[in-house]
Amino acid sequence: MINAIQLGATLYIPAIKDDLIDIANGNKYPQLRSMIFCTEDSIHAKDINHALEKINELLPQIKSNNKLLFIRVRNPKVLEKLLGFPDINRITGFVFPKLDANNIDDYFSLIAGKGFKNMPTLETKAVFEQAKMSYLRDLLISKNYQQEILVLRIGGNDLLQHLGLRRIQNKTLYESPLGQVIYQLINTFKPYGFELTAPVFEQLNNRWLLEQETLHDISCGLIGKTAIHPQQIAEIEACYQVTIEDLTVAEAILEDSAAAVFKMNNAMCEVATHKIWATSIIKRYQIYGKTQ
Repeated sequence: MINAIQLGATLYIPAIKDDLIDIANGNKYPQLRSMIFCTEDSIHAKDINHALEKINELLPQIKSNNKLLFIRVRNPKVLEKLLGFPDINRITGFVFPKLDANNIDDYFSLIAGKGFKNMPTLETKAVFEQAKMSYLRDLLISKNYQQEILVLRIGGNDLLQHLGLRRIQNKTLYESPLGQVIYQLINTFKPYGFELTAPVFEQLNNRWLLEQETLHDISCGLIGKTAIHPQQIAEIEACYQVTIEDLTVAEAILEDSAAAVFKMNNAMCEVATHKIWATSIIKRYQIYGKTQ
């Protein structure tokens, strides 16, 4: 069963590139865990048919491996075309751009029950309104669409665009107006069983800031972060390694013989309230290892 924690650093690749098969099969960027072949913002509208042809040629050549492969559709019509491709079941799922209450049926009616694990993106103006996000959440649950979702993606650049802004140099996204928006989305969706991924980090030459932002993502319960360049893969996933201290505490909490409440590392550990956290630490350790 696929878990959101397996996403790691997700690389977007325009679907018109010539090396799609090498990326999909792990010959290029073998360390890459998850990828998104994009038919939306990263290509011109005039290239959409070419992109679909490339994907159709790619699908039968995909080997069985542990890579998570998604296609970012441009709109429901493109999704419908993709679902008609003979080998479409070789992919993990789809990314739906600009999801809101007005288009969820257009997307989910096409993929319901087909076994795909999908990643809708929250990036419209409605994201700034708490009531609209609560309404969207309730619709996803009431229509049983939640079971089709692996994670909800937070579209940082699109949200900044609505504000007429661009990421501030030398500051994490949490120090921008989007900080409160991200916290609001976490509080709206996470308690109801939805996982969310962190917005993209678009700078290439500031490894320290990428580390600080990714660690902040993790502290907020976000898992998975879009990489804009292969060099960011290792940098992002190094942050997903767990500390020896957290691993030791998590193992103690999950021990069958653990007391209901106990002291460890000068902090209170309470099995009833810390079990979910401890389980996530163990899962991260199993995939990304521990810090040295």
